[in-house]
Amino acid sequence: MEWLTIGAFARACRLSPKALRLYDELELLRPARVDAETGYRYYAPAQLEQARLVAWLRRLGMPLARIRTVCALPPAAAAGEIRAYWAQVERDTAVRRDLAAFLVDELTAAPRKDPTMLELRYCAHSDPGRVRPANQDTAYAGARLLAVADGYGPAGAPASSAAVAALRSLDTDELPAGNVLDLLADAVHGASEAVRGVAAGAAENGTTLTALLWTGSRLALVHIGDSRAYLLRGGALFRITHDHTVVQSLVDEGRLTAAEAVSHPRRALLLKALTTGTPDLKLHDAEPGDRYLLCSDGLSAVVPDSTIRDLLTAAPAPDTAVHTLVDAANTAGGPDNVSCVVADVVETPA
Repeated sequence: MEWLTIGAFARACRLSPKALRLYDELELLRPARVDAETGYRYYAPAQLEQARLVAWLRRLGMPLARIRTVCALPPAAAAGEIRAYWAQVERDTAVRRDLAAFLVDELTAAPRKDPTMLELRYCAHSDPGRVRPANQDTAYAGARLLAVADGYGPAGAPASSAAVAALRSLDTDELPAGNVLDLLADAVHGASEAVRGVAAGAAENGTTLTALLWTGSRLALVHIGDSRAYLLRGGALFRITHDHTVVQSLVDEGRLTAAEAVSHPRRALLLKALTTGTPDLKLHDAEPGDRYLLCSDGLSAVVPDSTIRDLLTAAPAPDTAVHTLVDAANTAGGPDNVSCVVADVVETPA
């Protein structure tokens, strides 16, 4: 066999000799032969295809551990893994884009001349549903904080309650100075620790968390799991969260349609929850007339978005809306606990 020296192999696959030595140490790309006396590495021409794949994946920014997984898969499965990775990159980039847009607006916005101020009118309600023996959801609404948590496992109820209780320190008349996203992230870290405390180290216990923190003109969103947040604006309903579920990942990868996802047997299987992953953090500019809905999947899994939109549009006030939505979930069978928080953005005199 005609061996390639590490220099020749590096030029052919566009990886540096330093990178090749690192990948050898990590057992990601081992040389075909190592000289017993000199320790010099030699590669086979057949290894070029894998080396080029590694180089391309590194240019994508893929971590080495995930590259190892991709390289071990057959082509079709490797393509699916790359597709899933890039979908996650795009979601993460969208979060950073939203933050960058907020910072640009914050630094360039002219002082408000409008003599009116904005505030929230809100209501929260939680119901065990028609099937479950106990309610593991927690719903909360206050002047600053809106939150829904959906617990799971034997300690699901204490877990969801602990998560929301840890955030309630934010529900004050005045928020401390500083970046509201940093403030919310710190509170969520405390919520994670509180959930770990009541979960007693058992992996089967945990909770989702979706919450909005009101600043007076914007809403800071934290989200992890499959509870949801919606915005009703101008008669149109927008989902402003992304489910962290196995089924949603299959939809993102193009392996399932949205219609197929509704009846998929694993639609409730979470990819991450409060103590098992990093939550999404975003900022939303509020407008007078906006109506926000936070809900557990006890609503969204059985009531279509089109019906949710119609019920939110028809309800004259948040308290009517939450009870109408809970009733709709129970009319559809109420297979799960159902919790809703509805908040309206309204103008008040300065």
